[in-house]
Amino acid sequence: MRVLITGGAGFLGSHLSDRFIQEGHTVLVMDNLITGNTDNIAHLSGHERFTFIKHNVSNYIYVDGPLDAVLHFASPASPNDYLEHPIHTLKVGSLGTLNTIGLAKAKGARYLLASTSEVYGDPQVNPQPEDYWGHVNPIGPRGVYDEAKRFAEAMTMAYQRYHGLETRIVRIFNTYGPRMRLHDGRVVPNFISQALTGEPLTVYMDGQQTRSFQYVSDLVEGVYRLLFSDEPEPVNIGNPDEMTILEFAHAVKEATGSDSEITYVQPEDQRTRDDPQVRRPDIGKARRVLGWEPQVGLKEGLKATIGYFRERV
Repeated sequence: MRVLITGGAGFLGSHLSDRFIQEGHTVLVMDNLITGNTDNIAHLSGHERFTFIKHNVSNYIYVDGPLDAVLHFASPASPNDYLEHPIHTLKVGSLGTLNTIGLAKAKGARYLLASTSEVYGDPQVNPQPEDYWGHVNPIGPRGVYDEAKRFAEAMTMAYQRYHGLETRIVRIFNTYGPRMRLHDGRVVPNFISQALTGEPLTVYMDGQQTRSFQYVSDLVEGVYRLLFSDEPEPVNIGNPDEMTILEFAHAVKEATGSDSEITYVQPEDQRTRDDPQVRRPDIGKARRVLGWEPQVGLKEGLKATIGYFRERV
């Protein structure tokens, strides 16, 4: 296959590019490098089946030659990023989706949208199944990301129903691993960098908010299976092992061997407004239609991730 991966120089996109190259496919990565980094794909430079295109997908896209699949992973994905780039986030979810799905239609390619657990907002149902409609504040600061992804899902389903386009939607839950940015503001790089430098691990509020962390190789496996499946509606890909942020802080301390203290902070900015209090995927559908479930435990995943960050800290 010849596939286009937008956002392919980012954390998830670069790992996905590796998988497609390993499977023998030809990969075109498109990224404007607002949050992506060519260091993530430097090892693919010069490969005969790899091409990098610097381009903003919110603008018209031209790709020469055939395409068999388009995977739309371009978007700021951390609160720091989408609060700093709110308009860009909305545009890449709307115009970027329109341009990439239009390209897929023109090429007769299968289309896969990278959506997010954030479409569930601050959920009133736990765990979250795919048929839960969510609890989102559309005008809050996080709404630029949540609603961009919800719109992107609506656009994808409209193209599937109206044009008969082959589409897939993955709802990605918290994912971690090598190539995350050290200062992107998310809890995994925050805690690991603080632990490695001996700084206090800063837990927001009382740390009783919950998250479910999956290692990046599990996410890539789920996405790859979904693309080649016959499932047209959204599928959760995440780890159902739910834990509190405070429990995760202790896990990072243990994995790093750090003496850092844990401190509780009351943030005064917008990063935690409408922050989900619980987050846990119902992966019954992924098990049923993809034969997928996570394989990498937290200790194993943290060991690999900490090794990556240790070199950079």
